[in-house]
Amino acid sequence: MQFRDQVDFVRQHVKKNLMRIFTTILATTMGCAFLIVLASIAFGLQGSLKKEILSDSAVTKIEVYSSEEKGIDQKAIKEIPNVQALVGTAQFNSAVSPTVKFEKRTGYGDVKFNNFEEQHKAKIKLSKGTYPTNDDEIVVGYNLGQNLLTKKEEQSIKEGPNEEGTSNKGYQHSLLGKTISLSFTPENGDKHTKVRQYKIVGIGEKPSKDWAMDMSIQLSETMKPVILKDFNAIADKAMKDKDFYNVNYSVYATDIEAVKGVLKELKAMNLQVYSVTEQLDQLNVFFLALKVGLIFVGTIAVLIASIGIFNTMTMAVTERTREIGVMKAIGAGPKLIQRLFVMESAYIGILGTVIAVIISYIISFLANFALPKILDAVMPDSGIGKAGIQFSTIPWELVVIASLISIGVAIMSGWRPARKATKVDVIQALRQE
Repeated sequence: MQFRDQVDFVRQHVKKNLMRIFTTILATTMGCAFLIVLASIAFGLQGSLKKEILSDSAVTKIEVYSSEEKGIDQKAIKEIPNVQALVGTAQFNSAVSPTVKFEKRTGYGDVKFNNFEEQHKAKIKLSKGTYPTNDDEIVVGYNLGQNLLTKKEEQSIKEGPNEEGTSNKGYQHSLLGKTISLSFTPENGDKHTKVRQYKIVGIGEKPSKDWAMDMSIQLSETMKPVILKDFNAIADKAMKDKDFYNVNYSVYATDIEAVKGVLKELKAMNLQVYSVTEQLDQLNVFFLALKVGLIFVGTIAVLIASIGIFNTMTMAVTERTREIGVMKAIGAGPKLIQRLFVMESAYIGILGTVIAVIISYIISFLANFALPKILDAVMPDSGIGKAGIQFSTIPWELVVIASLISIGVAIMSGWRPARKATKVDVIQALRQE
């Protein structure tokens, strides 16, 4: 009996018991769809959290914590294999207040002293412009202009939102190519340092979060002793010759594969380090356990559906006892008879799985489309709709795993009745009506 004839044989029997087969396929579909949709929640949330983490930090960036400028051996760190750059950032502590002036506007900023050459090696991107090449050139944060206010705007903000319900937001045009004035004032002091002019040649990248504000002003690290000298000229005896800088270091690896090796070397130097890849590793372990747990729960639903397949195939063997006897009488072997019944149970499993996959993708799409809108309507201030959270994601790996489980369980459910069919006695079978 050729394979094509075997397939036709199975299809003919399915047509004879259409309602019974339909309900069995429906049960298989529900079980498999439940498995896929349930596990897709873990895949969706993992993808959303991973995207959130990677949007905040460079993947190759490793933060090295040190409260003192000489607390780390910079030369030794740069000699570590696969270290692309070491970016040191020094900034004033709360004892010093910077003042920024531009045209008729005044504001403040988060002043930092950077090595722009190392930043260029680290490939830290700018939204506009280039990195400075002279001491009087600077890079400013994306939102610095919003903090530069006229006296009228300052008064407006103190009085609250205007008639349109919003407050003024400072300078709204690009600062690229503009010149600003910068001076510093000691804490609780009246005098300020010498006012110096700086040309803005670069603008930092836009923060990934809508609520985040980048008010930084990045000066060349060669300006640090110059500014400190200016500060000592106006400071009292108690504050003179003190170092008011906090220094932080960031190591950039050549690529993401090199991060773990660099982390290991830095830890061996007894340095405190942080990398987003470590956070991702912990996240991946957690979601791997969650995925396994959800797939296990979904598999239980598939196993419950398999009871229906077992009952359907058992009834099929009982109803077709005479037909099995005739097949044996004309020379059909036990393997052929077993194969026919296993093919029938596999047919139920495959058809149910295909339908389940289609339904699962539809449910996943509807969940990602409707849930944010529903949650925004219930909790208007939650911001879930703008967060871009994926509540359900169905990767091809999940489809393969669920299909193998569903079809495998269906075949195993039909295997026992198929074995029973091979043991039917020919004479007894032919005597049945």
